[in-house]
Amino acid sequence: MNQKRKRYFFHIGFKGNQYRGWQRQKGVVTVQSVLEECLEKIYKTHISCIGCGRTDAMVNAIQYFFHIDLRNERDIDLLFIFNKTLPDDIAVFDIIPMEGFPHAQLDAVERTYDYFIHLSKNPFLSDLSSLYLNVNLDVEKMSKAVKLLTKYNDYKAFCKTPFEHANTLSNIISAKLFINNESNRIRLQLTSDKFLKAMVRIIVGKLIDIGTGKLSVQEFEEDLINKQVPKYILPAYPQGLYLSKVKYPFLDLPARTEWLSGLHDDSENYWKLV
Repeated sequence: MNQKRKRYFFHIGFKGNQYRGWQRQKGVVTVQSVLEECLEKIYKTHISCIGCGRTDAMVNAIQYFFHIDLRNERDIDLLFIFNKTLPDDIAVFDIIPMEGFPHAQLDAVERTYDYFIHLSKNPFLSDLSSLYLNVNLDVEKMSKAVKLLTKYNDYKAFCKTPFEHANTLSNIISAKLFINNESNRIRLQLTSDKFLKAMVRIIVGKLIDIGTGKLSVQEFEEDLINKQVPKYILPAYPQGLYLSKVKYPFLDLPARTEWLSGLHDDSENYWKLV
């Protein structure tokens, strides 16, 4: 007698520098492929993990969700066994049984990304943040550009593969730039209903160009207005990027911010809003 399917959401985090992103790909190691291999070891059958979105190679996730369907539940401590089977750079925080069949990707209503930059060499940040060595950045001009992001909703000019999307609309709800002068650090935080391929890294790359004087704030805004796809796109480095929050109408869990302990301390004054 077949049991009915039951859907579960998995709340996880991962350090992405050893992976070619989330999405399963032939011949490379990805977060999805590792999760599915571990589940197959536990359940002796293939189980597809449907993620809340794609992440690029080497990108990290402080908070990420995927769902699976199970027909034959086993009386095991899956949270313990799964974490024991997974490599050290992927952790499962919660396993949540769902009512009905909500979708981890399609039902997400907000995603937040953080991007961290350090401007002086620090071996303890080398794989946690992106180094732009000895670069003089005009953060006031960068902040002016950041404040423009909530005023527009078509990011065709800030997408690596705009013609692969049904549309290039993205409603940025919040855009903030922070600095820590003592540590020579910068942090960009963006929240939107969706993000396009490499969109955050492309924005960061343009902000760095603004900060160094290679691009004006006016030219940045003209890209948003004209929606012209540039011939060459140079995204910022991937290792500074973190998917840090995913929100659903039915699920809004706090992110495990202790994972950021290598990037800043817990004091309220560490990051100053520009």
